[in-house]
Amino acid sequence: MTQAPNVYDAEPIPEAARAEIDRLLQSGDLFRYTAPQDAPVALLEREFAEMMGSRYALAVSSCSAALFLSLKALNLPKGARVLLPGFTFAAVPSAVVHADCQPVLAEVGPNFRVDLADFAAKLPDVDAVIISHMRGHTSDMDAIMALCDAANIPVIEDAAHSLGTVWKGRKVGTIGKIGCFSFQSYKLVNAGEGGILITDDADLVARAVIMSGAYEHNWKKNMGLAESFVKWQNMLPLYNMRMQNLSAAVIRPQLGEVARRVRDGRAGHDRVAAALNLSTWLDVPPPLEGEQRAPDSIQFNLVDMSDEDVARFTEAAAARGVKVQVFGMSDDNARAFWNWRFIEGLPELPQTRAMLMRACDVRLPARLTEDELDYISSALVGAAEAAKGAAAA
Repeated sequence: MTQAPNVYDAEPIPEAARAEIDRLLQSGDLFRYTAPQDAPVALLEREFAEMMGSRYALAVSSCSAALFLSLKALNLPKGARVLLPGFTFAAVPSAVVHADCQPVLAEVGPNFRVDLADFAAKLPDVDAVIISHMRGHTSDMDAIMALCDAANIPVIEDAAHSLGTVWKGRKVGTIGKIGCFSFQSYKLVNAGEGGILITDDADLVARAVIMSGAYEHNWKKNMGLAESFVKWQNMLPLYNMRMQNLSAAVIRPQLGEVARRVRDGRAGHDRVAAALNLSTWLDVPPPLEGEQRAPDSIQFNLVDMSDEDVARFTEAAAARGVKVQVFGMSDDNARAFWNWRFIEGLPELPQTRAMLMRACDVRLPARLTEDELDYISSALVGAAEAAKGAAAA
């Protein structure tokens, strides 16, 4: 290849979505609660729950909305402390603040996963935990769940990047009390925007359904949980975070593509990772034992590089047509915890800061060919060599 591949365009929406979208546009029936039954959103919830092996699913406007509703459905007291990794997207601590809770940040190691010693040290002083499987990197969920179960602390999985990832035979998102997923454009399933939460807890999902905006008796069109719904009718505020039918019509035909996208995305990631790990200056941390990722991007660390070397590396990669994001090397990156200035008493996390200053991110959509993947690998290795060669000169 002589030209860098386009890594930003999503895959086309399956043709099967068109007829349903046309039907909805002709009818004007876009609100999930207009139809007496089997609205596209309701069908999506059933199909997604079945795919994940969960009892219940609630489709909402975004993964941020799913996280917020999960926290509210846990009925946490105002000001509750919620422990989450220091490496995540700003939307996660934002959802915590939105839910009138206080984010507590745990250190993250150079392998992009939660530092278990710091996590365990902070756990006794919190009321809930959100584990972000950031960029699809799953922390040691056996250890985390053992600690949280022993302390009777509920765990929410932020699986926005992890649809299709498996931890020791269990689907990520089904391990904690609640799992939250994203359908934003850069995720495995693309609806532009959208999210969904899954759980096996009937009372919890009933609370979330009502707060999502199931006013009056619209909850009857969600799932058969009349006893739980009646219990909470008129007792909870309505936040109106519903998904609308057009989004569901776009998402549903893509569920059948998930397995292929996971397979191809993992193969593409591993091909690039093997090439990068041959470089002295690049390091892709291996998966944990029992972790089978579903990546749509690759993260790697720059080794023995100064700030000047990092700048030369990103410039050299850009000159080759490959954009590299170094999480900590910009003033406004939403994944760098020191930019979350909305958090009261924002802590310092020296280990996480050090990781973010050398951790790189490159998109690798599942649709890329082997030639395109090899172009990206060659560009990154060549950029590292150019950066260190210029430093030596």
